[in-house]
Amino acid sequence: MKDKKGGALLNRPNIETLYRKHHQEVYKFLICFTGCKNEAEDLTQEVFLKLIKSGSNYNGSCTITTWIFSIAKHTAIDHYRKKKFYSIVKDSFFKNMSSLHSDPQHLIIHDENKHLIHQAILQLKPSYRAVIILRGINEFTISETAEILNCSISKVKVTYHRALKRMKDDIELSELKEVLKNA
Repeated sequence: MKDKKGGALLNRPNIETLYRKHHQEVYKFLICFTGCKNEAEDLTQEVFLKLIKSGSNYNGSCTITTWIFSIAKHTAIDHYRKKKFYSIVKDSFFKNMSSLHSDPQHLIIHDENKHLIHQAILQLKPSYRAVIILRGINEFTISETAEILNCSISKVKVTYHRALKRMKDDIELSELKEVLKNA
């Protein structure tokens, strides 16, 4: 089965292939959305169970990747609505941008910056958070993000811009509060 538009039947070998190909990306998306490894693992399983149950519903109107991430997005939003879940995104998900040989001060600053970014992502409303995760972290194109979120390309662009601005404002406010607290 190819990741192209077109309705190939999703049989067991194809679903196993899809799982091997996409489970890590789905897991990363869900850990960003929930902020919890255990919840992300459970939701990843739920996504692929839904895929198995609804495999015959795939009509080929979008790529299989888009369809899988649409299921993941809806699963995450349903979870968010049910649980009202907020917590810090686990550091282990994000790319390790610092080397082991960096000086301690650089590592401390880097960790503080990651923490501020994690906090800012978690403060976003779900629609902003989904766009930031898909575009900024999972590096989907604008058109792929639009397909996954079932919205227009211009809406993705506007939402992404607004989410980045909101994150920037939240980070600046956090830094200002920290300065005032230490003054």
